[in-house]
Amino acid sequence: MSEPLDTLRVGIVGLGIGRHHLRAYQQIPGVEIVAVADTQPARLEEFGAANNIPNLYEDYKPLIARDDLDIVNVCTPNFLHAPIAIAAMESGKHVLCEKPLASTLPDAEAMVATAARTGRALDVTFNHRQRADVQALKAYIDEGGLGRIYHAKAWWLRRNGIPGLGSWFTKKEMAGGGPLIDLGVHMLDMALYLLGEPRALAVSGAVYAELGPRGRGGSGMQKQLVGSGYEVEDLASAFIRLEGNAALLLETSWATYRANNDEFGVTLYGTEGGAEIRVVNYVQGDTLMFYTDVAGLPVDIQPHLGKGEGHLASIRRFVDILRSGDWSSLDGREGLTRARIIDACYRSAAEGREIVL
Repeated sequence: MSEPLDTLRVGIVGLGIGRHHLRAYQQIPGVEIVAVADTQPARLEEFGAANNIPNLYEDYKPLIARDDLDIVNVCTPNFLHAPIAIAAMESGKHVLCEKPLASTLPDAEAMVATAARTGRALDVTFNHRQRADVQALKAYIDEGGLGRIYHAKAWWLRRNGIPGLGSWFTKKEMAGGGPLIDLGVHMLDMALYLLGEPRALAVSGAVYAELGPRGRGGSGMQKQLVGSGYEVEDLASAFIRLEGNAALLLETSWATYRANNDEFGVTLYGTEGGAEIRVVNYVQGDTLMFYTDVAGLPVDIQPHLGKGEGHLASIRRFVDILRSGDWSSLDGREGLTRARIIDACYRSAAEGREIVL
């Protein structure tokens, strides 16, 4: 147990998704954004001026070297997560990292080992578990409403949704993979969270790159740049065996010939009932269904829910735990568990066999 932290001073690295993190911190009392780093000078200056942030850097190293930061928030391309997070923890800062934890399993393991060695907090922002529908379903499950859940399906599918054809997203060394590590990690987290964090026993995976390499499937019908290279999958699926004789089917795509929308969700089958979350084009509201029996007759129930708090809830939880003085639960292991399963999916696809964990 350490001394509780009252005012928390934050440095953010990366202003892509980092903008959402900054807006969340701004809504939490007692948090000060001290510094921001980004490789795009114009964006950096504009954002610093608009948000009254005094210290702006085009390189993350001087930001980490500051002695007045409590938290470094990492919102960079995947391959930079590990070096930035490790350097920050070694300099005494706590780290909140965007998903995935890292682009490779060895990097994820090194991050968790550094957190343990330095005694610093390490956590991953899995903001979709903070949706109102996910939180309502989690509460229902914890009350026993579905009984024992023995089968689950989770998916995130896009028709034309490759983010930045020819950018770091489609480079294997920079991203670590395609939609499986980008979108699939969110749905894997959502499913494991709802199921109560069961241990994964074995994984069988398959990956495909059928559209991206031919310049198809970019967001807004964007075309692949000639010669830019497409090095990752555009569709992946996995069968994950879980302890307790349960199973999870995971499917994710950036580009595939299907309904022209962006859809994600989870379906759960239990001994006492079922449930499904289906979100099309990021809609909030009537996305959750419960399936049960009343007087021997099938009944479908759709609760009316709000939006949930997403990044704000994730970041507030991180801040609250730090302020308590006991951040031992923020050890990065949830992120590492997801990284191990994702890695096993890719290994299974490459080797053509089931991977036992």
